[in-house]
Amino acid sequence: MPLLLAFIAVPLIEIALFIQIGGLIGLWSTLLIVLATAVLGTWLVRTQGAAELGRLRQSFATLQDPSEPLANGAMVLFAGMLLLTPGFFTDACGLLLLIPAVRARVFRAVKARVRFAQFQMGPQPTQTRPAHPDDRVIDGDFETLDADKRPTHGPSQGPSGWTRH
Repeated sequence: MPLLLAFIAVPLIEIALFIQIGGLIGLWSTLLIVLATAVLGTWLVRTQGAAELGRLRQSFATLQDPSEPLANGAMVLFAGMLLLTPGFFTDACGLLLLIPAVRARVFRAVKARVRFAQFQMGPQPTQTRPAHPDDRVIDGDFETLDADKRPTHGPSQGPSGWTRH
């Protein structure tokens, strides 16, 4: 339901802002501002996205929790989408998300509501099976061969090296 309300409210807010601001400063000034925010937003997203990618790589290299750089990268990407969407409200939200302090607050708020069951970096732990009293027993099939019915083992047709004589 909240998502439906957002899909209805955001276009209505944008239309109202276009009418109000366009009436104050004129059509061409309004269109120039929308275009300028898209260009500025693209540049900011590129620079901040590269910085967040560097932080993500560093967190992987030092085996630290990558959730904050990942979340920041996602917020920068979302900010870029908002800035490329024509409108004053979406531009304001996108520019706010490009401020690192705002992203940190959003990350802390989301992190407080999300619970991780497990987080692990590096190789998977070795699988251990429960201890069994007969661990010295190895199950297997065998077949007794007569000396004259031995299978051949390559060109020398000698023993495989795994048998005793």
